[in-house]
Amino acid sequence: MPKSDFITKLLIWRLRHLSNQAFIIILSGIIGVISGLAAVILKSGVHAIQEFLTEDFYNEYANFLYILYPMIGITAAYLVGKFIFKDVGGHGIPDVLFIISKKQSLIPRVKMYSRLFTSALTVGFGGSVGLEAPMVVTGSAIGSNTGLLMHLNAKKRTLLIGCGAAAAISAIFGAPIGAVIFAIEVILMEISTASFIPLLIASVMGSLTSMILIGKDSIFNFNFQETFHASHMPYYLLLGIICGLVSLYFNRAVRKTESALEGLESQSMRMLYGGALLGFMVFFFPPIYGEGYSTLNQLIEGKSAEILNRSPFFSVIENPYMIIIFLVLIILVKPIASALTIGGGGSGGIFAPSLYVGGIVGFVFAYSKNLFGFHIPLPLASFTLVAMCGVMSGVQHSPLSAIFLIAEITGGYELFVPLMFVSAISYITTTYYQKDSLYSLQLKDKGKFLPESKDQELLELIDITHVIERDLLPIHPDSKLKDLTNLVKISKRNIFPVVDEKKSLRGIVTLDDIRDIMFDASQQDTVFIRDLMHSPPEILLATENMQKAMEKFESSGAWNLPVIENGIYLGFVSKSRIFNAYRKRLIRQKQD
Repeated sequence: MPKSDFITKLLIWRLRHLSNQAFIIILSGIIGVISGLAAVILKSGVHAIQEFLTEDFYNEYANFLYILYPMIGITAAYLVGKFIFKDVGGHGIPDVLFIISKKQSLIPRVKMYSRLFTSALTVGFGGSVGLEAPMVVTGSAIGSNTGLLMHLNAKKRTLLIGCGAAAAISAIFGAPIGAVIFAIEVILMEISTASFIPLLIASVMGSLTSMILIGKDSIFNFNFQETFHASHMPYYLLLGIICGLVSLYFNRAVRKTESALEGLESQSMRMLYGGALLGFMVFFFPPIYGEGYSTLNQLIEGKSAEILNRSPFFSVIENPYMIIIFLVLIILVKPIASALTIGGGGSGGIFAPSLYVGGIVGFVFAYSKNLFGFHIPLPLASFTLVAMCGVMSGVQHSPLSAIFLIAEITGGYELFVPLMFVSAISYITTTYYQKDSLYSLQLKDKGKFLPESKDQELLELIDITHVIERDLLPIHPDSKLKDLTNLVKISKRNIFPVVDEKKSLRGIVTLDDIRDIMFDASQQDTVFIRDLMHSPPEILLATENMQKAMEKFESSGAWNLPVIENGIYLGFVSKSRIFNAYRKRLIRQKQD
């Protein structure tokens, strides 16, 4: 049976036997399983590549292959993406957000599998990025294309994109609640109660799939037993502020590094410089190789001395102050290394790097304070985990996702109070200086903008050319007052565009402009339109979006504005026409 016939029969059957809600729930479970399977394949592939490449490395020697591996991985990922999949790496989550906002949630089919290969090559060979963003792209693409195959509208496709993203994060971290919150807070922005259930189903199925195939082996394999003490709260306050400032540094370092790479004339130069610089960074600082979660595990388990052992230049130094210096340098280098990986042509995201930097910030904070020995000692594992939450909250502007993700990773809610507190303080600190998340900033750097509210999102769905009113009667600038008077008699509008023989808008004349003279017989043949016309308060371009048009209406105080395209007059747009189109869009969206 041809696939199209099978899908047609399936859709007919479901219309007869399943409600829309039941059908979406079934699809969410299927998407959860497939996304979970993809996450397992990617994780296993990356770990296999890393083990194969580094199993013979010795900590006490300088492993020069660290210099070559990242360049090989970035180059291979770019070439595979460009010539095999026709889908070059780069940023994942920002692109998904843009597709949801501007492209009716239609993610290209190739993204269901392309990032599995390109990100495995990138991270497996030492690219200093995370697998979460590629997996979110993969899961989102699975959700989008499932919705397209089942002939669902854009709103339901968007929900299935959220299901795929939640399943992917849940499968990677084993944190189904945090994954659902991430999908709502970062991917979907807004959700109804009815739509919440499919996200839960997808997230649970993604986590179960991962558990069945690879067991309960989590990214973080420690036994957290520390307890929270209220006396630590002043230190958590200071940690929250530091996390916010580090988040600002992280965002700016990533963007400036990517901007510097984009300034190079060719992609081959970007791969060469990006891979080479990254290779030397990894050579001097081996802990930034790949995702770096093993480093965080060592810090949380109190094995910080082993971090120095992995570097041939610091391993001979047994000094606690060197641990602090080494880790501070990693904090400064890691965002740059992540940007070099992505900007050079690799595939990955900044989700894992933000957690990585946050964990080191928390460890350095508590370790330094304990080293100086004043006041009460601070638990290293607690501050490491809480700072991971703080920097993730500041970088991604997702405080709730960060709270629940780290709370689930710890296996309980002992740290819930400091997680909430540090996440909030970091978010406040970051947004005081920078209102947009790194994802939004990366899109803006490319000239792409996301709507800031639901109203703005609806407005941007309205094409300005679809609301143009063409019933305004034009008049030539060389016409006389009597010609305009004749138009007034037959016109239902009180605005008359002045248009020349080239169809260019020269100005406008309103009924108020001629009210005092329109019946004066002595002026009917002596007053010309060119003497009466004046410039409109603003002019709309046919290529402008509706948000820009509304800003011009607001600034000018006008109720009607002319529209031109390539200098040619097209008609007028009125506020009432826009409001009517907005109301129809809103009603249609609620019905969907």
